[in-house]
Amino acid sequence: MLRRLPTPTHPDLLVGVATGDDAAVWRVDEHRALVSTVDFFTPIVDDPFTWGAIAAANSVSDVYAMGARPLFALNIAAWPRDVLPFDLLADALAGAASVAAEGGWVIAGGHSVDGPEPMLGQAITGEVATDAILTNDSGRAGDLLVLTKALGTGVITTAVKRSAASETVGDGYLVSALGAAVASMRRLNASASLVAARNGVRCMTDVTGFGLAGHLHKLVLASGLEAVVETTALPLLPDVDLLLESGFVPGGTSRNLEFLGTHLIVTSTRRNAEAILGDPQTSGGLLMCVPAQRLADIQAELIAGGDLGVVVGELRTGVAGRVSLR
Repeated sequence: MLRRLPTPTHPDLLVGVATGDDAAVWRVDEHRALVSTVDFFTPIVDDPFTWGAIAAANSVSDVYAMGARPLFALNIAAWPRDVLPFDLLADALAGAASVAAEGGWVIAGGHSVDGPEPMLGQAITGEVATDAILTNDSGRAGDLLVLTKALGTGVITTAVKRSAASETVGDGYLVSALGAAVASMRRLNASASLVAARNGVRCMTDVTGFGLAGHLHKLVLASGLEAVVETTALPLLPDVDLLLESGFVPGGTSRNLEFLGTHLIVTSTRRNAEAILGDPQTSGGLLMCVPAQRLADIQAELIAGGDLGVVVGELRTGVAGRVSLR
């Protein structure tokens, strides 16, 4: 997610990169701005169509997190042409196209290269009213943190990679967890983004590779606040605690927690609290900063649209950037 640049590098560049995501916002005129973002990754599931669908949903995440509407995309692909048939790439692109059609953006073209392993994603352009851009620097003390998707996609996909393929089919122990993770990653944040916009939410971020703690740290640092997370309230995908106990912790988790360093304060006795907060998400949900008086309406609309509306913490005055787990 993004915050406003203190000194824009160009008068029409309204918002710049703040968390490492390749995204920016460009003012078109007094009323409109364009959002440009890009993301891509290697397969996280075996089925190429599903991988393509997840890749597209993940790529558009920043557009929705800023309250924007996606317009068009360019596919980005790398393919080991001497190792894998192009039919698999065609299936993955079809999956991406299915999600773009659902979200209402056009795939206008793209580019592919030879690569040692398959990679797929999209560079997406969206549009937003200049007075409706959501950033991560406008949180206010007392705002409640509302999460729209369950956590644990990193744990589950790591378990899939480290387990026999038979565990993901039939009576395999990963069937339920993987099915729930795929449904979550495949789901667009479009409906939740509209709920935020309709209800005057001004501060929001998506939850992706930096994990909930990493993205929340960026938000409170930019907003000059600290956050308290109620770890017992965190919604999890099926079997995440069990898989963590079995040692299925993504490599990115330790890097995310390392990045936070002394900004992460842990007083929680909840099992696996740090691992859950640091779990890198693929196509995760939105994290909204919601004024208490708007909570009931926002939760009702989120749930009616098929999203979660779980309060996982709040913003407070204190040490800017601090995230406390209790």
